[in-house]
Amino acid sequence: MTHKSIFARKIQAGLLFLSLLTILSLVLAACGGNPAQKARTASSITMLANSTGDYPRNFNPFSPSVISGTQGMLYETLLYFNRLDGSNKPWLASSFELAPGATSVTFHLRQNVQWSDGQPLTSADVVFTLNMIKKYPGLDQVGINSFIKNVTAPDKATVTVTLNKPYNPILWMLGGQTYIVPEHTWSKVKGDPTQYADPNPVGTGPFVLKSFTPQLVTLSKNPKFWQPGKPEIETLKIPAYNSNTSSELALEKGQLDWTNLFIPDIDKSYIKLDPQHNHYWFPSSDVTMLFLNLTRYPFNLLPVRQAISYAIDRDKLSKIGESGYEPVAHPTLLLSQENKDYMSPEYANLSFRKDLDKSAQLLAQAGFSKGSDGIYADKNGKKLSFKLNVVSGYTDWTTDCQLMTKDFQEAGIKVTVNPVEFDTYYNDLQNGNYDMDMLWTNDGPSPFFRYDGLLRSSYSAPVGQAASSNYERWMDPATDKLLDQYASSTDATMQKQAIQGLEKIMVEQLPAIPLMAAPYWYQYSTKKFTGWPDAQHPYAAPGTAEYPDIEYVILQLHPVE
Repeated sequence: MTHKSIFARKIQAGLLFLSLLTILSLVLAACGGNPAQKARTASSITMLANSTGDYPRNFNPFSPSVISGTQGMLYETLLYFNRLDGSNKPWLASSFELAPGATSVTFHLRQNVQWSDGQPLTSADVVFTLNMIKKYPGLDQVGINSFIKNVTAPDKATVTVTLNKPYNPILWMLGGQTYIVPEHTWSKVKGDPTQYADPNPVGTGPFVLKSFTPQLVTLSKNPKFWQPGKPEIETLKIPAYNSNTSSELALEKGQLDWTNLFIPDIDKSYIKLDPQHNHYWFPSSDVTMLFLNLTRYPFNLLPVRQAISYAIDRDKLSKIGESGYEPVAHPTLLLSQENKDYMSPEYANLSFRKDLDKSAQLLAQAGFSKGSDGIYADKNGKKLSFKLNVVSGYTDWTTDCQLMTKDFQEAGIKVTVNPVEFDTYYNDLQNGNYDMDMLWTNDGPSPFFRYDGLLRSSYSAPVGQAASSNYERWMDPATDKLLDQYASSTDATMQKQAIQGLEKIMVEQLPAIPLMAAPYWYQYSTKKFTGWPDAQHPYAAPGTAEYPDIEYVILQLHPVE
């Protein structure tokens, strides 16, 4: 509210006696206002974080049940990585050095950073955090423990992390995805800190906890935040919703400023409600895959995997199942715009196509023949008949699966869609108890993280044991060697050669089948705030489910005058 509007209301209310201070403020307002006062806004923003019901009071940044917004808004990382272009810049650390052999990394902490209770951030806090994660592996949400040999602090502003082996991706995992907590509060935690809910968090982030209910978390501006004048938002509200339907309804009513929803026909259901202010942007983040269980016959046969891939009409998946929001994936697993510098020239013009003749040719070469029912079988009579798991309630993926089953039927492959609850679905995927499955890949500031999570042997496990990410169970020493080449080198040319070797494995050996380039879901309103990331300003991974990127977005926002 401007000073002029305050003045009018006071006159209308009959407030005839004004103090000298009030009169002075009105005079300033009439002359354009005090710039310092004008910059101070009593603004609030409401973001979607949870569509699965009430919140537990859990602000532990290492907990799977942490309240969304904790990571970034309350607790921060040492570095900031822009996943869209691979760049990084200092955050809690003002600078860093990665050793030439990628065997250690040294962080120099930013001066004059305070915890929200006024205590200074020092190297002791970083050492404490990393040693606590090492002592309690359940806190290790990003997998840094297996790489860290020891952590030392030469002085109050310096931390050196020595690695067990050369591993340059540690910068993203340790610098960009590990949240630093205060030793002076967390050292008082009794018992296992994985069970600690951190109900009254003390962080370095731009906000502090103002109030909590299971239905609404309210954060207020941290007066001790280390970036002067930031954030320009006084209050951040994070309501809980019971479903995507209720979240979408709140967005349509203007009750949410910032979300990460999949909304069919978004131009009609959201943009047309307020074309001037309602916007969306869906940059690619990772790749939606069709996983085939390579431990099960006949998925261990390359021609069968290739035949399945040739049977799929990905254009239909993109346009119908994903409402045109997700482009068809590239066969190399690269994201066409974000990763174009890594693209091998021989694959630059390569694309997927549906080709039933090619599919039939491959199956015949592998010893399969079509029976009277139209379904292929091997010489022992075993039919190409499988179940395709999908999460109940994932409406877009359900449509994708139904479309693929029709494609497979045309190709002589019988596939039945099997909807299951997420917990069952994910447990079966991890333990190798499935035929075919849909899931995304990892994201990160370079394509290495996508290949690494999908293909590294050590991320797999024997059937019946939980794989951490290599769910198709691709076990190949040549692949591991290329992954190690990238990870152990700081030379950009060597890294690019390794990525292009991995591209060749994806194209020629098809360990899993790329379907579509999955996006960062992201809707936002410019009615109250400007400065959002968009295609012209891709400064952060957008949407309210990207951490700690949400902090970088909120710090760029300016209330509309």
